[in-house]
Formats: sequence, structure tokens, C-alpha cells
Amino acid sequence: MKSISFNPFPVLKTERLTLRQLSIDDDKEIFLLRSDMEVNKYIDRDPCGTIEEARKFIQKITEFVDQNNGIYWAITLENNNLVGTICMFNFSYEISQAEIGYELLPTFQGQGIMHEAITKVIEYGIHNMGLKSIEGFTHIENLPSSKLLEKCNFKKQEQKDSNSNELFVLYKLSTV
Repeated sequence: MKSISFNPFPVLKTERLTLRQLSIDDDKEIFLLRSDMEVNKYIDRDPCGTIEEARKFIQKITEFVDQNNGIYWAITLENNNLVGTICMFNFSYEISQAEIGYELLPTFQGQGIMHEAITKVIEYGIHNMGLKSIEGFTHIENLPSSKLLEKCNFKKQEQKDSNSNELFVLYKLSTV
């Protein structure tokens, strides 16, 4: 895996989407995303309670990216409003591997948006970061997420997640 720097921030574009850096102006959308019960259904986190919590989260993510600990894109459509997020983190330089995570507002689910975003992020990970594998964890009951990973050529692994949590399944994409 190449040494990485996310400065300047890598803006990625597809036919419909722009994956851009998260900004404080995304506070309302981040609040909606992180407080939505459907989005949080399979994620082990407390829902966001206030806009101020959303702003603190954005600041935390900004520092995370500035320190090259991970990359976190706002998924936007033509109007530049955030409809979801996608990130890569938990980098392992020894084996050229990263973990992918994503979430999308329910209104925009089922439209192929996340498939388009994941495909672009995988391309970036392979060509710009030199990744040889990408992992994704999903809740065993989150069938749409499992199907999405499989559609993006991730293979379900026999091994459960690294915390041996029986509720989560590990998917892996080998890029070589």
C-alpha cells in the first residue's frame, strides 16, 4: 500500500454523484443521517440528538482525515446536498488493506446510488492507494447491505468480525 495523504482532498465523480469532503455546512444532513432510526438499525451507535452533536462529529471526521487515519466522503447529487457518506479506514499497510463503511438516507436507498459510490471508492483504493484487499462488515440481518457488497464482488468470509460478534458478517474484496 502506498503511503497516503488526503491533502488535497480527493474529490471523486461519477455520472450522477460527487464524493466530496464533509463540511460544517452538512450539519443538518449529518444530523438527519445519524439520527434516522432506519439508518441506525444495524449500527452499534447512539443516534445523534442535536445539530451540535452533528457539528462535533463533522469536526472529529475532519481531524481524522487531516491526520490521514481514514477518508470520509459526503455523497452528493447535482444539488451538492449530502444524501449519504462512504469511508475507508482501519488501514493495514503491511497487507495493503482497508475497511469500507457507508450509509445512505432512506429516501435515496434502492436507486443504485451506493453501488455507484462503492464502485468509485474501490477504484480509488486500488489505483490511488494501492490496496490489495478491502473489508466490509455488515449486520447479519442487513440483507440489502449484504447484497450490495456481493454485487460489488465482495465475498462472504467464514470468519466473523474481528470482535467475534456473531451479529456481524465479514465480506472481503481481493483486488489482485
